[in-house]
Amino acid sequence: MTEPSPTAKKADSMSATWSATSLADAEAAVKQVYGMGGTIRRFSSERDETFLFTRSDETDFILKIANPAEDPAALEFQDGALLHLEAAAPAVPVPRLILTKSGEPSHTLSTADGPRIMRLLTFLRGELQYRTPASEAQSRNVGRALAELGLGLENYDGRPPAGKLMWDISHTLDLTAVLDHVAPVRRAQAKAVLAEFERALPAITNLKRRQIIHNDFNPHNVLLDPAAPTAVVGIIDFGDMVHAPLINDLAVALSYHLATENWAARTSSFLEGFLSARALDPAEIELLPVLTRSRLAMSLIIAEWRSARFPENRDYILRNHATAWRGLQNISDLTPAGLKRLVPNLSEA
Repeated sequence: MTEPSPTAKKADSMSATWSATSLADAEAAVKQVYGMGGTIRRFSSERDETFLFTRSDETDFILKIANPAEDPAALEFQDGALLHLEAAAPAVPVPRLILTKSGEPSHTLSTADGPRIMRLLTFLRGELQYRTPASEAQSRNVGRALAELGLGLENYDGRPPAGKLMWDISHTLDLTAVLDHVAPVRRAQAKAVLAEFERALPAITNLKRRQIIHNDFNPHNVLLDPAAPTAVVGIIDFGDMVHAPLINDLAVALSYHLATENWAARTSSFLEGFLSARALDPAEIELLPVLTRSRLAMSLIIAEWRSARFPENRDYILRNHATAWRGLQNISDLTPAGLKRLVPNLSEA
């Protein structure tokens, strides 16, 4: 989500409202734009309308109809990334865009709420990671999948639209403005992480490796083989991509491996998986603990702030809150040296 600041009053794609598209209208739109007949089923979604479209031959697709407040440039940026990955890294398991009858990656619908962009994508079969049993082998394969995705995006020259993404670690300090929304029992620790980030900012600014990153590589966006829940078969949701230090992508993904009793072993396996495909620079290793804590603190602050703004959507907004808090407690004093003890080959990769 792009916002000028966490306290902005302007309507955005996460809070905009619109009239629901009927299933009959969605089916008709697919028929007209893509030349496909079939049936439609609605999925739950926070920022757009998402449907499962089953073509007449029983092939499944995902249909997305953006809300009217969505920036067309943001969707064009996402489409460009998927098209780039299809050409540059076809082995990376991401959805493929289905072109319209006129050969375009999307189509703009005229609706009572204004223009709305429609896209059709291939459906990836698999089980969401958060629904599968966690294991060290799974963490290792997820880490490698992230590295391979990053390599695929390394030369993507698209640029995000103007504005700040609220979930971009680079803008952690912007959340100081809404820190008061965090419950007192967690506020001191969240504030301490923001202060640590501020002290590290000169080193973060000097990081050399920057590229387009997924920036939301979490268990709700990774699909695993139901028959072998350690094997990654899909990566979805490219709506939070940013141009940022490469290590930020690793910090985001690592933050979701820290809330279990065996978090140290899972962290080790995850990083070993990443390193099996892509090495890290010494400066990146030094900053990984503080960047990971920053992401966890962001999860806490944003969730508590947004749940107060949108209480009707509280359950969805807070879905990762408890794990973020536990993860932050688990690594509250993790240092670069401690990280290297968890992963002995970290500096050698």
